[in-house]
Amino acid sequence: MNEEAPAGGLDIDRMPRRRPRGPRRTRYGIRRDGLRRDRPCVDVDVPAGATYAALDLGTNNCRLLIARPTVDGFRVIDAFSRIIRLGEGVAASGSISEAAIARAIDALLVCRDKIRAREVTHARLIATEACRAAGNGAAFRARVASETGLDLEIVDSAAEARLAAAGCTELFDPAAAGVILFDIGGGSSELVRLGRPNGARRGPPKPDIVGWASLPVGVVTLAERYGGTVVPREVYDAMVEEVAVFVEDFAAAHRVDLSRFHMLGTSGTVTTIAGVFLNLKRYDRRRVDGCWLSDVEISRVVGELMAMTFAERAANPCIGVERADLVLAGCAILDAIRRAFPCARLRVADRGLREGMLVEMMRADGVWGDA
Repeated sequence: MNEEAPAGGLDIDRMPRRRPRGPRRTRYGIRRDGLRRDRPCVDVDVPAGATYAALDLGTNNCRLLIARPTVDGFRVIDAFSRIIRLGEGVAASGSISEAAIARAIDALLVCRDKIRAREVTHARLIATEACRAAGNGAAFRARVASETGLDLEIVDSAAEARLAAAGCTELFDPAAAGVILFDIGGGSSELVRLGRPNGARRGPPKPDIVGWASLPVGVVTLAERYGGTVVPREVYDAMVEEVAVFVEDFAAAHRVDLSRFHMLGTSGTVTTIAGVFLNLKRYDRRRVDGCWLSDVEISRVVGELMAMTFAERAANPCIGVERADLVLAGCAILDAIRRAFPCARLRVADRGLREGMLVEMMRADGVWGDA
């Protein structure tokens, strides 16, 4: 981590190292399997074999990526994801509950062990809306540092929007005039209008952020307020209307000719919709990340999800019991965004904040030279 970087990371001296168990590595960094590679995925020269970690502690999930740079992006060598529902009840109580803290610390201990095992030298570890909104967010951060040795950085919504854009810019259709990017989170949702990305001689493209907004609604907060087990049409429509009010200000400032725009979605909502559309028997990110859905196809899948019982949603391999009560709240947020920005196509991104953190850290370290 750069010395100038904001608080949020790990105390390397307090974390004993051990060698990874084996040489096996997965090649699916910013250049994902299933997407065309223009150059071979080989490591580039970095000081002392630097290894990077990016952790995103969100309202619903705890996610970690550990990676090494390549000539055109990075190669992930370890990863972790667990639903922890850190923000459960925060909207009503104003505090992170003891049960949620225990779930988060259990997950963060797994992340710490992976960071140790992979001998990480550069890290950024962020927490988002649940910690921003909770009155005990700072106390939670201090407890995490004490019990795990991980120093979380509570980022603002502007940083979330920027990191999401940095992580997803590679999926910008070069034939498009612009992109409406959205990230539907657990406690908040980010909207970003992107212009054409800036070309880079090496490394991932750089996003051109024309404007952004953070909506104070996410799948956890919306599902807690309206319910997620049984969602009649009138309840679903009420969720859409509530979110539409928050979307309107951003839409009014960014109403453009959308005929050459496409949407770009990064969230469990859109990856779930893609998995259901593809009728996957088990979730396969290689097929989901980068896939295209038409407006008609999205509407059809949302209708299918609305027609399912809670048990049917829980049994679907691309939803599961942990997301079955959240997926319709996510669809309502998506429908409000689609109403304001009626683009013909949506590209699905199974990537986001963690990839954005990795790209920003590597670029700041000059990994790709004059990029």
